[in-house]
Amino acid sequence: MKYNHKKIEKKWQKIWQKENFFQALDSSRKEKLYLLVEFPYPSGEGLHVGHCRSYVGMDVVARKKRMDGFNVLFPMGWDAFGLPTENYAIKTGISPVEVTKKNTAKFKQQYGALGLSFDWNREINTTDPSYYKWTQWIFLQLYKHDLAYKTKISINWCPSCKIGLANEEVVNGKCERCGTEVIRREKEQWMLRITKYADRLIKDLDLVDYPEPVKTSQKEWIGKSKGAVIKFPINGIHGLSVEVFTTRPDTLFGCTYLVLAPEHPLVDSLIKKENDSLKIGNYVEVKNYVNRSKKKAERERLAEKKEKSGVMLDGIKAINPVNKKEIPVFVADYVLMNYGTGAIMAVPAHDQRDFNFAKKHGLSIIEVIREKGKKISKLEEEDFWRAYEGEGVLVNSGRFNGLNSRTAKKRITERLKRKGFAREAVYYKLRDWVFSRQRYWGEPIPVVYCRQCWKDFKARNPQAELRKGIDYVVIDGKEYMVNLVPENDLPVKLPKIDDYKPGESGESPLAKVEGWVNVRCPKCGSFARRETDVMPNWAGSNWYYLRYCDPQNEKKMADKKLLEYWMPVDWYDGGAEHITLHLLYSRFIYKFLWDIGAVPKSVGPEPYKKRTSHGLVLAEGGVKMSKSKGNVVNPDDIIKEYGADTLRTYEMFMGPFEQAIPWDTKGVKGARRFLEKVWVLANKWIKNNKNTKSAQKRGSKELKAVLHKIVKKVSEDIDLLKFNTAISSLMEFSNAWLKDPDGLSERDFRDFLKILSPFAPHLSEEIWAAAGFKGICSAQKWPKYKEDLIKEKIVNLVIQINGKVRDKVEVRADIDEKEAKNIALSRGKVKKWTEGKKVKLVIFVPGKLINIVVK
Repeated sequence: MKYNHKKIEKKWQKIWQKENFFQALDSSRKEKLYLLVEFPYPSGEGLHVGHCRSYVGMDVVARKKRMDGFNVLFPMGWDAFGLPTENYAIKTGISPVEVTKKNTAKFKQQYGALGLSFDWNREINTTDPSYYKWTQWIFLQLYKHDLAYKTKISINWCPSCKIGLANEEVVNGKCERCGTEVIRREKEQWMLRITKYADRLIKDLDLVDYPEPVKTSQKEWIGKSKGAVIKFPINGIHGLSVEVFTTRPDTLFGCTYLVLAPEHPLVDSLIKKENDSLKIGNYVEVKNYVNRSKKKAERERLAEKKEKSGVMLDGIKAINPVNKKEIPVFVADYVLMNYGTGAIMAVPAHDQRDFNFAKKHGLSIIEVIREKGKKISKLEEEDFWRAYEGEGVLVNSGRFNGLNSRTAKKRITERLKRKGFAREAVYYKLRDWVFSRQRYWGEPIPVVYCRQCWKDFKARNPQAELRKGIDYVVIDGKEYMVNLVPENDLPVKLPKIDDYKPGESGESPLAKVEGWVNVRCPKCGSFARRETDVMPNWAGSNWYYLRYCDPQNEKKMADKKLLEYWMPVDWYDGGAEHITLHLLYSRFIYKFLWDIGAVPKSVGPEPYKKRTSHGLVLAEGGVKMSKSKGNVVNPDDIIKEYGADTLRTYEMFMGPFEQAIPWDTKGVKGARRFLEKVWVLANKWIKNNKNTKSAQKRGSKELKAVLHKIVKKVSEDIDLLKFNTAISSLMEFSNAWLKDPDGLSERDFRDFLKILSPFAPHLSEEIWAAAGFKGICSAQKWPKYKEDLIKEKIVNLVIQINGKVRDKVEVRADIDEKEAKNIALSRGKVKKWTEGKKVKLVIFVPGKLINIVVK
């Protein structure tokens, strides 16, 4: 009988769907296991084979764990708000709602064709008002707990699209949408105070099972630094100083200039000529440089390969507080105002960036840290071109000479503290999260601005201080009170519109929908206006794993009892590109919800117990798949020609799961040949054993031993995501079976189908049914191996003479010391080391080695 994958796969997909085989139960005697794979952005192109790798990988785990006896929750949904769909709407005029509906249907069909065992009863969509109602509810709670505020910040701005862009939407300094050069522009934005959670986001990494690179990426993005803030007085102007944060106070004697960010208040004051005492000789040059710098995207300013530019502030000098030396002050775009104090002390001998800058501008380079054990100054070396950035012993540092860096940091800081020039401080690279976008396709921010509420409040409380961006905002020069949409009025739904283009000033397309913008104030009933910004596409993806626990709940984000049962997520797998921001943001939102009691305290402070990452599937030749290059492989084509089980098997076999692996069509054909071999062998077994089951009751001992080794190997490999070696073992067994086609007992035949089924579920089910076995293969208990059958019968015994290896010999695994000694002494290679010598001692390690000690 020919292996007809099309007929077989459609048949079993319908059966699984009809019988709801993969539904997770909200209460069960079985131990729960929550497996999560990142839900996708449903693009118009549909899945490519790179997507399939992660989904199939976790599907293999889910199928195996169900057979292990777990109550497995393995859900799927859609992260459907975002820029590509809005771009398509702008281009075609087709509603994002319709586009999303079409795209999700395409993805779901592809998932079904792959045989993925998702629990579709829990399907969610971030663009569904019944879902984003709770995303809006979370925003309200953040605001109520002083974690949301509005402020003017510098953002990435696309002059062509007239829209603000997140950092991840800027590629090589250009807009991802249209390719226009991105500039910097100030814009009012909603922000979330993620920085308040910085320490906990670092500390709680000790509670989870994440690979070390994942933990490192989290810590580096948060960027916690302990150090000191040092005051550098401005020469000639009493009371004016520049504060600098540094983690290296031990290098202060080597500071030969300061560098300020273009946005620094001192620079701003110079440009605006606000202080008569502050005058610079190169006013025009500085002003032009600052204006150019502010237009650059942040990534461009920080680019490693970019030559560090800067302009000296002519006439402005600072005083180094440790040695009272006068040093120049520069403004440079590689310094950012939103990290540290917006100013750095430059120590060119011990920072490569400062060194390059100093060389370019002819500035002093003073060695103050000498590598331990070095006697000659690095500055005296002829090929001196690189700064020494490590710690060591202080030189050229006055009374601190000879101290090691650690001691010097403390003593220099203490001395400056006593004189009022320093304070200890902790700074973070992490900045508050920009949480608004001037677009249409996103969750409306549930805020209403009321002019009348402002007037009434000020009339009643004329002396009251209100917080800008929290209690009130200024729109077109007028103050408006910030009022929240009542929870009972959620969701604030997106209106239907025809024009998806942003306004000329960059405001959201929603600003043009007067009937939606103009609304009654929920507090006083007067005419008010809605917030027209929407949330970023991250908003709905930061808590979706919670909604899977209770997706149809209309009264709560999720029932606490169900959260208590299912959470935390036991195992979360996703792309390596999401181990930083998505992981960080979702951990923050979860911690907040845990803090306010929306998630039960018993669940714990972290959402995911375990996090793993999969590697990319590259195009043939090892380059990245992309639509523009025309090298994207469509899984639909592979499934049509070779079958879903072939695609699944190949993707799991192509290489280590965590590594990037190039696509290879020859490998696909190899996977197909393997499944065809299994099909032929299985049908032959069924034919031969249909009426003579008793004849094959025991089967071949040798083949049984091979199978039990494979059961052990596959079981362990699936749990470790070593899918490629698991399939290699299955192939190894098929070769052994081919040599002894009549040597498989019925029980062993069943067990082989069980361990094959997570990888090739359709084929396994079809053979299981054809053999007349009860139930379905996917619902059987995972087989157990017998220890006595997996023990090696033959081992390589290492023979040592006086501790040195002299020979190796194959022996029975159960050989005893006496027999091992006799065999060893009879070996030709051994005799020349032992003949005529007396055996003093024998050290025997069963199954491994024998060491004969002779005089």
